Amino acid sequence: MATLQEILQAGLRELRISASSHQQQQLLDYVALLHKWNKAYNLTAIRDQENMVRRHLLDSLTVLPWLGVDTTLDVGTGAGLPGIVLAIMRPEQQFILLDSNGKKTRFVRQAVLELGLPNVEVVQSRIQDFARQVPQITARAFAALPDMLAMLAHVLPNDGRLLAMKAAQAEAEIEQAPAGWQFDTVQLHVPGVNEHRELVIAHSAE
Repeated sequence: MATLQEILQAGLRELRISASSHQQQQLLDYVALLHKWNKAYNLTAIRDQENMVRRHLLDSLTVLPWLGVDTTLDVGTGAGLPGIVLAIMRPEQQFILLDSNGKKTRFVRQAVLELGLPNVEVVQSRIQDFARQVPQITARAFAALPDMLAMLAHVLPNDGRLLAMKAAQAEAEIEQAPAGWQFDTVQLHVPGVNEHRELVIAHSAE
């Protein structure tokens, strides 16, 4: 039976993403923390660490090749996904992890502390109350695309972009999106997960 490290390393090879031994250890430490806290806090429906590696770590890593270098806001970060995973892989880049759920942001703050991630700021807030503009936003299973764009309009500057990770219905959601946006879609493959994944990159058409 493959170890968690072997599952992670095989997934990284398949995704053609290089990670230092320190980064790999941080990713696995994050899974261990998530598994431990999940018993009391119910942070994710996924209970076992093998599936956490595949469905949380590797799933989050699929977006990395399309992530720009700007400060990034991870909206509806939940237990820190994909924000913590991306922050581990991009230690020189600033990340703001936002969620309105106090239980989840408490866990994320603890994870950031224990993993040693000085490039991460955790904010407990609804996106509607978040007053700053951030050039790049990530979102994973947050909301339907039209609703997302309406909620994020005050946060994204004109030259900003949204990277929305979708499991399905991306095309239908794009058709219902408000005017003034351009979209690129990328088919994603998560190693070890036989389910449809898509990345929708939205930016202003102006």
